[in-house]
Amino acid sequence: MGRRKGGIGIALVTGVMLVGATACGGSGGGSDKAGGSDAKASGAPASSSPSPTKPAGPPMLLDTITPQTGTTVGVAMPISVVFTDPVAAKARATVEKHLKVSASQPVAGAWHWFGDRRADWRPKSYWPSGTTVKVDADMNGVSNGNGRFGVRAYTHTFKVGDDVRAAVSVTGHTMKVTRNGSPVRTLSINAGSAEYPTWNGTMAVIDKEKEVHMTSCSVGISCDKGSPNFYDLTLPWDVHLTQSGTYVHYSTGDPNPGSGSARGSHGCVHLSMSDAKWFYDQVKQGDPITITGSPRAKASADNGYAAFNLGWDQWLAGSSAGEQTTSTL
Repeated sequence: MGRRKGGIGIALVTGVMLVGATACGGSGGGSDKAGGSDAKASGAPASSSPSPTKPAGPPMLLDTITPQTGTTVGVAMPISVVFTDPVAAKARATVEKHLKVSASQPVAGAWHWFGDRRADWRPKSYWPSGTTVKVDADMNGVSNGNGRFGVRAYTHTFKVGDDVRAAVSVTGHTMKVTRNGSPVRTLSINAGSAEYPTWNGTMAVIDKEKEVHMTSCSVGISCDKGSPNFYDLTLPWDVHLTQSGTYVHYSTGDPNPGSGSARGSHGCVHLSMSDAKWFYDQVKQGDPITITGSPRAKASADNGYAAFNLGWDQWLAGSSAGEQTTSTL
């Protein structure tokens, strides 16, 4: 049961980090950007107006930078920069050069544009645990190619924490959780039904909420209270995987998931109440959850933070400046 319309479904959410609706379910693709209050761009103003050598005009601003400064994230977390206005293709290489990524140990990576407002930077492979990362977005005087110029610089610093991963087998009804390469627990799960299959692929955790309100009507599944697909529920221990609405959580309609019950969801991954609480306590933003065995395709790379669903060549195809190695902090 998910968060934003477009994809596996949505319903109204209370107290969430991303705006929109939520509900596991629905059909179709859905590639909504991860935005909302994930990370409002921060930093001291560098100038109150464009450089005198540039034409006067409205400013180019950053809406969000994720991760937030001061946070600790998982090894699959991309850096995601969202602009308030479109950046022209001709300006993107220059913009990328002013989005400097530094790290406490060298990491190869690249930017990738999703449309004309969002650019994500991901390492070629997962981040090494313990890495400190700094993003310097010095946009002062930089053109977006559409008559706007940056007027300030932004800085975010975050740390990569323990390497926590979860591998979900849809057909095996299991989730295997590891920490720093060592097995921790194997949990029983149920995933999406044949009608509402779960996304395959690797999705970095967007956020998590102790409770999320989910309704079937808000995502066009069913507004008929007599329908077997109707629901209007507030469910606990919700780990958010895609902007289109995939969660790992507990569901009152599937209290004892596993191969014995094998009840399909509307696209989410169900855990028992105790397992959902345990899993919620283990994971953080950016931890990779990899789902296999579903008849559905991989989630789009911009459906939340699913950057690693693209191969490296595919990722570079969306970059203007190409592969780069981080500067050393």
